[in-house]
Amino acid sequence: MQRKAYVTGTAAVLAALLVGCTSGSGGGSTTDNANPGDAGTTTVAAQPGKYRTLPEPCGAVGHDTLGSMLPGIKQIPDPDQRDKAYQGEAALTYDTDRKVGCHWKVDSTDATDRLSVDFERVVSYDNSVSDDDQAQKLFEDKETAADLPEPSGSSSAASGSATPTSASTSTSTPSSSAKSSATSSPTSSPTSSPSAGGSGSGSPSGSPSPDASAADLRPRVLSGLGDEAYIDDQLSSSGSTAQQRTVTVVFRTSNVVVTIEYEEQPTATGTVPDSKEMQDRARDLASQLDDALGG
Repeated sequence: MQRKAYVTGTAAVLAALLVGCTSGSGGGSTTDNANPGDAGTTTVAAQPGKYRTLPEPCGAVGHDTLGSMLPGIKQIPDPDQRDKAYQGEAALTYDTDRKVGCHWKVDSTDATDRLSVDFERVVSYDNSVSDDDQAQKLFEDKETAADLPEPSGSSSAASGSATPTSASTSTSTPSSSAKSSATSSPTSSPTSSPSAGGSGSGSPSGSPSPDASAADLRPRVLSGLGDEAYIDDQLSSSGSTAQQRTVTVVFRTSNVVVTIEYEEQPTATGTVPDSKEMQDRARDLASQLDDALGG
């Protein structure tokens, strides 16, 4: 009887040890071997941008708009040369799904006008950064490089622009700003007519009023155009030549950044291109391109 009890007790101890080992090894397979950081590294990739392709740039600007922004195009007598001028010249690119552009240059009896339109589709290669965020950074870099003057409360309200999101909201106005001096130059010229503004499709939303002052036309952040936008206006002079004005509009819609550069250099020395007229035309084109993108 004692021998039987001993065997039974020994068997019970062995069974308990066996169960313990089995339970320990099973639990260790899911907890001991797990990496404590695995749960934190399982992240959802950032959303891709809205746009996967880009429009054909030379066909993105209509003939009516080109005729307004480049008046000399209608003065070209030869039909073939005129058609070629309307077609523009595509910018050299190696990936039409990422960056495209088109440029026009037309001479007239009064001035030489140039227009360029560039589209850039931004793609983020960082899974933690969305295409939109990467495009926003590109836009902000461009805006910073443009060095827009700090807005004043009166000029922001008059131009219809919203409070800038990435620029300073200080109400002080730099007294020695190069851009301020550029746009404070006379805004009328013998070669410009008051009725020539716009492209026939109406002025863009938030355009300066017809009696806009020089302060209203300063480089500034724009509202109602894409997700974010700004306009720059530079007036330069080279020696005894006529002053050249360059108006630039840059806007972002999702992961696409669009840049419009519009230049005019009159043939007559001392003539100053009209700032409001050129800004209205550039902003009107920007609104058309934004609508075409579905922004």
